[in-house]
Amino acid sequence: MIRRIVIIGTGLIGGSLGLALKRAQPDLHIVGCDNPDILARAIIVGAIDDGEDDLEKAVQEADLIIIATPLSASLRVLQEVAEHAPSGSVITDVGSVKRPIIDCAREVISPGQTFVGGHPMAGAAAGGIEHADPMLFENAVYALCPPDGELPPAFSPALELLEAIGARILVIDPDAHDRAAAAVSHLPQLMAVLLVQTAHDFGGDDDLVRTLGAGGFRDMTRIAESSFDIWQGILAANHGHVLDTLAGMSAAIQRLRNRLIEEDYDEIRRTFDAAAARRRAIPRDMRGFLHPLHNIIVQAEDKPGVLQRMTTMLGESGVNIKDIELLKIREGTGGAFRLGFEERAEADQAISLLNAGDFRARPL
Repeated sequence: MIRRIVIIGTGLIGGSLGLALKRAQPDLHIVGCDNPDILARAIIVGAIDDGEDDLEKAVQEADLIIIATPLSASLRVLQEVAEHAPSGSVITDVGSVKRPIIDCAREVISPGQTFVGGHPMAGAAAGGIEHADPMLFENAVYALCPPDGELPPAFSPALELLEAIGARILVIDPDAHDRAAAAVSHLPQLMAVLLVQTAHDFGGDDDLVRTLGAGGFRDMTRIAESSFDIWQGILAANHGHVLDTLAGMSAAIQRLRNRLIEEDYDEIRRTFDAAAARRRAIPRDMRGFLHPLHNIIVQAEDKPGVLQRMTTMLGESGVNIKDIELLKIREGTGGAFRLGFEERAEADQAISLLNAGDFRARPL
């Protein structure tokens, strides 16, 4: 059983894990390892029970150790953890690149210890313990990369905890993870930065660019505000895959440019149509990449208490809502909610209950 958890690095992800784990299993004893001032704030918000700024002391009696430091420090931290963690302990991390730490683990993990690489596909616009959120991992894909391809039995108690905080587990090969992450995470970050820079260089008047960019351009470039201090370590760790995706993007841009030069709009249309079809296939109701939830649309009047009545009706019937989103609302006329369910049978039951309760519900 896991009773004592040590989280090394109590920022946004580490702090959110602490809050989520305490919410799922209040009797866990969670120790944070970080700078004293950060630990003090983590205790205040309830992410950890105790703090210890000495890593060796922190891990000596740990059942589960979570390395939630910046990627640039994770290999050094893993080596130190492996040296001092007790036999029987389970060790994992939360880094967004997996191959380097998997290779490091093969060298430093003792026979009595267990290591599985981890990557929760969740985050927030702002970092730090002040923005930690116990619901951050709800419906988020949590990639797990065991060094030998399959989760070892010793990791089962940790797996149960991750499932208890609402994460959706995806066991994946580390190279497949890093290749996909380069395409769907690391490349978009670089493209957002370049879009902003290109708009500045070629858009003319900066005030006009800012005004016209308040719509779709702003949405596409939101992540351009990310800190390079974090991204430098990610780009260095996933260097090869990032270079490959940049080369692919460069070739795609050149192909599009050639079609425009030739005024081959039929081919450009086919490119648009293929992209639209692939975009529609991406799950809208979860963070990361995995199978989607079963969704329904519910039309509701714009009246006080309508959301509470809807969720209470389903909850009292044992129907568990995994995700909820307000899609649109016009004051005085009503709006639409998207509800997501783990199983199709739950979605069908929800439709029946809501339609019987004077709502209008249908599959999405």
